[in-house]
Amino acid sequence: MTPTATAFTHTSADGLTVTGRRNTPQTPAAAAQVPLVIAIHGGTYTSEYFDIPGYSLLERAAALGVPVIALDRPGYLGSTHVEPGESIILANAKALDQVIGELWQQHGEGHAGVFVIGHSIGGAVTTAIAAGQPSWPLLGIAVSGCLLQVPDGPRMAFDALPDILMIDLPGPMKDSVMFGPAWTHDTTMPELSHSSDTSVPRAELIDINNGWISRVREVNAQVTVPVHARQGEFDALWITDAAQAADYAASFTAAPVVDGRLVLNAGHCVDFHNAGAALQLSQLAFALEVSVAKDPS
Repeated sequence: MTPTATAFTHTSADGLTVTGRRNTPQTPAAAAQVPLVIAIHGGTYTSEYFDIPGYSLLERAAALGVPVIALDRPGYLGSTHVEPGESIILANAKALDQVIGELWQQHGEGHAGVFVIGHSIGGAVTTAIAAGQPSWPLLGIAVSGCLLQVPDGPRMAFDALPDILMIDLPGPMKDSVMFGPAWTHDTTMPELSHSSDTSVPRAELIDINNGWISRVREVNAQVTVPVHARQGEFDALWITDAAQAADYAASFTAAPVVDGRLVLNAGHCVDFHNAGAALQLSQLAFALEVSVAKDPS
């Protein structure tokens, strides 16, 4: 697949600039039954995470007539930094709630509502946005690379990072935790994914491995829209097994529908593995399913 995404910049009413990329649906579907999809990347990646040639969520969605806007989260590329406060994840959620509401007003006319897809730290941000009961019409969310507990090793390593704003993780270290065994992905990976690599706010690495873990169940319990959740079998950043995946899904106690499970034969960045196409099509199918209009009677 050849990416067809175009660069995207939005400045919110409160002065926050957010960059990213958006697709161009090849044959627009009936808008009333299709969501506007917002994609939120994880730590150490940009919005290009969702548009790597051959692994592009934006391109798969375009083929289905589904519009997608992939955002660079605050502090990434041209997007304005936000003060972390108590939690940089919650600060991201507050800022992007405002941005998504404005994007809905500008680009959502005629569509069923908004569906948000988030990966890793972006998945945590996505659940926090949903838990805040946004004023714009949120139809559902899909998250990957998020669970409930992290191993002690990575948590202690991130705690020991130098006290600077942005961190550049060494490539070999990053690849070792983002990818599963060599047989789970094509030989072009991880190299092909490196075009989306970037530095990460130190506060994010500290928050996801400490503060977020203490509040994830409380946040998930406040989500009242359908949830699609997937976790790579060989994810090295979380304590990952079928029981943890089931427990994570069960933590969405107020969601009307929860579709959660492990993705076999994949690492943390499921999108970049052989299972990536199935993941993305599953997410888009779920988004389309929750967008089907209900009988008003």
